[in-house]
Amino acid sequence: MRECMAPHEIAQNAEKALLYEVVTNPKPGLVDPVDNGPHPDMNVYLFINSSLSLDDYFEEAAKIGYNFDNNDLRQMFILLRQAGIKAEKSMFKATQNINTHKGAIFSLGLFVCASSYCQKHSDIDEFTVIQAMTRGLVKHDLGQKNETAGERQFLKYGKGGVRAEAEAGYPLVKEIALPFLAQTTGDLNTRLLDTLMKIVSQIEDSNLIKRAGGIEVIQWAHKQAEKYLTLGGYQTENGKEFLLNLNQIFKKRNYSLGGSADLLIITIFMALQKDII
Repeated sequence: MRECMAPHEIAQNAEKALLYEVVTNPKPGLVDPVDNGPHPDMNVYLFINSSLSLDDYFEEAAKIGYNFDNNDLRQMFILLRQAGIKAEKSMFKATQNINTHKGAIFSLGLFVCASSYCQKHSDIDEFTVIQAMTRGLVKHDLGQKNETAGERQFLKYGKGGVRAEAEAGYPLVKEIALPFLAQTTGDLNTRLLDTLMKIVSQIEDSNLIKRAGGIEVIQWAHKQAEKYLTLGGYQTENGKEFLLNLNQIFKKRNYSLGGSADLLIITIFMALQKDII
């Protein structure tokens, strides 16, 4: 990471991460410039509009992290959440109430804020900062109500979803996705597709569980992603053909990989921060 990045530079990398993710294709279960996948109400232009609507939010998230000087990082998270509520309203206004980036507002906002905080605190990394920011989040947010998909999945399967991932410091990004992306080869589209499928091979994607109506789909998704990677990924003809077929299966079954997309976005952001891509 470059020395002392300004908040606006960090916010710009967040915008890039959103746009890099949506133009990567072909992505099973997700919107890209070629195919809307299982999302007939969405397209790539909607995601561009949504991304641009979050510009002020990322600037604010970066400033919150840069200016925070209290020892209790949970207070920084409270400030960020308040900014996130406003960001959701901006997003829904830009998308005519279609949820394009609600997950990214949470996860990418955390990383922007944490990365900006790290500019003045070089003894700590983003993943550790996020752990401190979100301590107690699953207990606070889940297990009481039965109103959202996340709450229902926690009560039914004991899965904390993105909140649990945040409390743990996003280990899948830190230990798997980011190191994997760093050693990938080929053009950027290929590298990001392969990294997405590496994420799919490991994640319990709450969006996929919701669309499939049960947790059993996770084992199937892991096997598909592992087979793609074993075939050599998108640089090989076999890998490319397999992914194109998988794209159609996801579309036919109405499966979405929204959780995986959010982890790809933050992996891209961290890769930009660290000059990996």
